[in-house]
Amino acid sequence: MSKPKILIVEDETIIAMELAMQLRGLGYEPVGHATQGQQAIEMAGQLRPDLVLMDIYLAGAMGGITAAKIIRILYGVPSVFLSAFAETAFTGSDNLAQAELDEPAGYLSKPYEAHELHAVIEAALKR
Repeated sequence: MSKPKILIVEDETIIAMELAMQLRGLGYEPVGHATQGQQAIEMAGQLRPDLVLMDIYLAGAMGGITAAKIIRILYGVPSVFLSAFAETAFTGSDNLAQAELDEPAGYLSKPYEAHELHAVIEAALKR
């Protein structure tokens, strides 16, 4: 059985590298790293991951929530939203409402533990 392929969308390179290392340790295959929304959409089309780990706050014109929605519509790939700003990202009415409209496969607040990452990914892949 092949390892689930995961695209990392994170504009902080060090965080993305750490995340890729954790994914490998948990038995997943990180297939790429995008830093901006449009780049994530293009990479999802090329790499066809099983899941996208999407930082909701990205540098550039397109945020993670919008990019995740486009990836889901175009390629049927679910996203797990990541944010270092848990209180404002997932409890702020505008962001939460927008995120829920995209039907995310899960949420994870940074910093997170490996077991939390694993649990969210497994739940997302089973959806």
